[in-house]
Amino acid sequence: MKIKTRFAPSPTGYLHVGGARTALYSWLYARHAQGTFVLRIEDTDLERSTPEAIDAIMQGMNWLDLSWDEGPYYQTKRFDRYNQVIDQMLVKGTAYRCYCSKERLEKLREEQMANGEKARYDGHCRCDEVQKSRSANEPHVVRFANPIDGVVVFDDLIRGPIEIANKELDDLIIRRTDGSPTYNFCVVVDDWDMEITHVIRGEDHINNTPRQINILKALDAPLPQYGHVSMILGDDGQKLSKRHGAVGVMQYRDDGYLPEALLNYLVRLGWSHGDQEIFSRPEMIEFFTLDAVSRSASAFNTEKLLWLNHHYINHLDADYVAQHLLWHMNKQGYDLSNGPDLITIVKLYGERSKTLKEMAESCAYCYQDFAQFDADAAKKHLRLVAKEPLEFVKQKLSAIADFDWQIDIIHQAIQGAADELGVGMGKVGMPLRVAVTGIGQSPSVDATIHAVGKKRALARIEKALDYIEARADQ
Repeated sequence: MKIKTRFAPSPTGYLHVGGARTALYSWLYARHAQGTFVLRIEDTDLERSTPEAIDAIMQGMNWLDLSWDEGPYYQTKRFDRYNQVIDQMLVKGTAYRCYCSKERLEKLREEQMANGEKARYDGHCRCDEVQKSRSANEPHVVRFANPIDGVVVFDDLIRGPIEIANKELDDLIIRRTDGSPTYNFCVVVDDWDMEITHVIRGEDHINNTPRQINILKALDAPLPQYGHVSMILGDDGQKLSKRHGAVGVMQYRDDGYLPEALLNYLVRLGWSHGDQEIFSRPEMIEFFTLDAVSRSASAFNTEKLLWLNHHYINHLDADYVAQHLLWHMNKQGYDLSNGPDLITIVKLYGERSKTLKEMAESCAYCYQDFAQFDADAAKKHLRLVAKEPLEFVKQKLSAIADFDWQIDIIHQAIQGAADELGVGMGKVGMPLRVAVTGIGQSPSVDATIHAVGKKRALARIEKALDYIEARADQ
């Protein structure tokens, strides 16, 4: 059997973390089996579906590089097909027209709730008498004639056997009064037409599964296998939501995460392969199986995601990381021709940065001058005692030819200044760092000065000397 999975988001908002994990699991299952992965946009909710949400989903899938083999299919472009199937069901008797008014349905619901019963449609229009006494031209919805007796049993690929009695299910609406088909019905026809063999989705769809199975059986269509993934919780044990910082996938891009880090984190958020924590994409494909997916809810841990991101910043090819860093550098508004290449930045700041956003913010002094020195750093290091070391190292750096402006030669100049002055490296290096960067922390001072450039570094040292002079006069 050729494995075929699908990811079928509703475009009513961004692609969130839970949706991205579902997409990843479906994608991995197909790739592991050398099958087919389908992208389907379930946009039957005409009021809430938006082009912006569709664009956000596409952006998220492309950024994560979860490429699809078929699609994207749009349900709104398949209404003729759905209605064709519904009309056939009306003839066959597996669906019927319901003429009940909104008032009758509301009264029925109120009575059922008052009696402690489960609110559901009572099948009033299912009988032949109602059907014969009413006209198809009257306003109506179409309902599926759900089996009255028996049970629906399916073997969930993650949760094991699940059994639901048909008496717990009512005759759901499959076509609205305005003629538009409903979500649960469109899903069924799509899975049938697209020959989906495995449906991997969130546990919030478990209640939909028996309804969809019954419709598939009524259509004499093959049944896919179903696997329902548990929800993701915040670190407080509550369902993940905006208040936990849970936002669209592209917000993680904006916050400076690499797609590899987010994918690695999501795959482990409910799935494991021994004690392994770091997975390359080929390893995910090779090892992924649904029987290793946990039935329990998973808690989102931002610190773990940051740890993974730091790992990937420092272990992926620097050229690749630089490509992702470019977006953040442009966001900061830097003139990139006015400083070092981005591969240099990645190598220089990788160990110090948990995110690319943090990296872009940290290297600002490599591309643009700062207005003033950090007050605490200047108070501690730009004192009168630092004047002689700064003047001495400035002379040493000035003497380096432009073509010899290399990290090792810069280091020798700084070390030489310290040696000749008979002081420790810190007595020269710390004032020099504050002078060149404006702050008290940076990568190694020789590499930082190299990245800043000779002309700019010397000008900043002179600025620091002026600051020391002005401070001494106060």
